Amino acid sequence: MFAILSAFIIAAFTAISVNAHGYVQDVVVGSTHYTGYLPYSDPYYNPPPQRIIRAIPGNGPVQDVTSIDIQCNGYSEGGVVGSQPAPIFATVPAGSQVNLNWTTWPDSHMGPMITYLARAPSDITQWQPGNSAVWFKIAEAGKTADGKWAATDLLSASNSIYTFTIPSKLKAGQYIVRHEIIALHAAYQYPGAQFYPSCIQIEVTGSGTALPTSGLVSFPGAYTPSTPGIVYDAYQNTSAYPIPGPAVWTGGN
Repeated sequence: MFAILSAFIIAAFTAISVNAHGYVQDVVVGSTHYTGYLPYSDPYYNPPPQRIIRAIPGNGPVQDVTSIDIQCNGYSEGGVVGSQPAPIFATVPAGSQVNLNWTTWPDSHMGPMITYLARAPSDITQWQPGNSAVWFKIAEAGKTADGKWAATDLLSASNSIYTFTIPSKLKAGQYIVRHEIIALHAAYQYPGAQFYPSCIQIEVTGSGTALPTSGLVSFPGAYTPSTPGIVYDAYQNTSAYPIPGPAVWTGGN
């Protein structure tokens, strides 16, 4: 009876919490589904489920761009500093698409969706990037010319699925995918922008040899309070939105 009641309470809390903000709940590569880290149920299993997404404390945001938590949605105050590695990884052929299924995203939380990679120098299930400049951007989507936002209008139109492509010439190896939504509904001042990063562990296969030689950034470090796009009045500003971070790396395409 207690187990049933506990499961009911967890399920109810999950439903309420997910409606508030969000995170990547499923990753699809080809025909293979990988359930994402589920912060309101995974911690209660013994042993916990093995996931390819690094643990997050909940569905809430990071707002301090100088904190290590900006990297993978860590929870330093709760003892989870930076990007605690996940136990497994997904195998992804270079040139293939990766589909990320977000929980239902609030219509009010407009903003960009940005995707980075970081190549692991060793076993990805043990590696933490720390403050090293190892991240390069491979995809971004902000506001369209007709005013549609990636994180609300476009994500909703695609049934909460965001798709990106692993560069076809990317050198084989293990990588962290850092994918994020930056919610701008309160970004008219700093702090205000809300960052929702997910870090996904993959192993890229193929015969490619391409790696970026410039444009590498760190988290924290890539964004500052004065970076264009971090402070932005999404309600009053009708001009093009300056997506934060470095230019998208195209050398692997």
